[in-house]
Amino acid sequence: MFDSTVERLFADLASPAAVLACEDGAWPQAMWAAVEESGFPLALAPEALGGAGASWADVCGVIRLAGRYNLPLPLPEAMLANWLLGAAGLAPAAGAVSVGGAGSLRLQNGVVSGEALEVPWGDAVPLVVAVTGGPEPAVVLLPTEAASRRAGANTAAEPRATLLFQDVAPVAQAKLPQGWPADVLLLGGAMVRAAQIAGALEGVLALASTYAGERVQFGKPIGSFQAIQHQLAVLAEHTASAVMASEAAFAAAETRIVRLQAIAAKICASEAAGIGAGVAHAVHGAIGFTHEHTLHLSTRRLWSWRSEFGSASAWSQRLGRAVCAAGAENFWPGVTAGHFDTLQEQRA
Repeated sequence: MFDSTVERLFADLASPAAVLACEDGAWPQAMWAAVEESGFPLALAPEALGGAGASWADVCGVIRLAGRYNLPLPLPEAMLANWLLGAAGLAPAAGAVSVGGAGSLRLQNGVVSGEALEVPWGDAVPLVVAVTGGPEPAVVLLPTEAASRRAGANTAAEPRATLLFQDVAPVAQAKLPQGWPADVLLLGGAMVRAAQIAGALEGVLALASTYAGERVQFGKPIGSFQAIQHQLAVLAEHTASAVMASEAAFAAAETRIVRLQAIAAKICASEAAGIGAGVAHAVHGAIGFTHEHTLHLSTRRLWSWRSEFGSASAWSQRLGRAVCAAGAENFWPGVTAGHFDTLQEQRA
């Protein structure tokens, strides 16, 4: 039900022309208003706090569709932010909100200082959710207007900003739930990006398959040539792998995000992003590299998202170190159990 509803919404709102129009950095207020009215930013917040009380498994398809339609809004980030606020017993944020997955924030004497790095839409949204470092991590909701900003953008022209806070009073704050890792937003962001990558790959696969069936060379569609068929098969394999890995991570996140599954999903999706974008451009040939063709709307996001909230290399190194530290005798038990005790959080 979620998927069919949001697909109709995104198809109406996020046309290629509308997505391109957002690349000048202007906040698409009307588009956000329509998404906010749908209630999806609050989907993961508890019902008692005004949300829908949905599970991560319920919204995997929604986030994947946001990737497939190249939605130029921080909807996945807002869903993650409101989920963490709800888990900490705080009311969801009113309006647009993003997350700071990495940085050096500290809460002392009721005020927050430090940096939140590469915040998606950090120079456009009024609020950002982050977790402070130190011996007692806290979930904080911070006003971005109180921060100094270093604005930028990723390869897909999506706004990214580093926010510097100096003695800023949070709009709301609460202790991080007992036993939860301080890098929960980095982990959640990795899982969310994996689903977005999977959706973008589904869109790229559809474009490449359609083009291969329509483009005629030497008297027949190029999709009938074995070399093109092989390339499309590789793209389909990696797309399916990213979809299943992200779905497994979302399904495992019943009460909290499961570290091993989230990391595995991001590694798998990030690898698929690079291969998939390359194959799609190869199939399209020269036309796929033009700005007029819609392919770049997805491939530029694939190239960007694979590095955000931890690259494949960074997560693979941490996973590899954890597996080695656990020892050979614990490898298969760790895989079947879904966790390695030596796979620790990343401290800010």
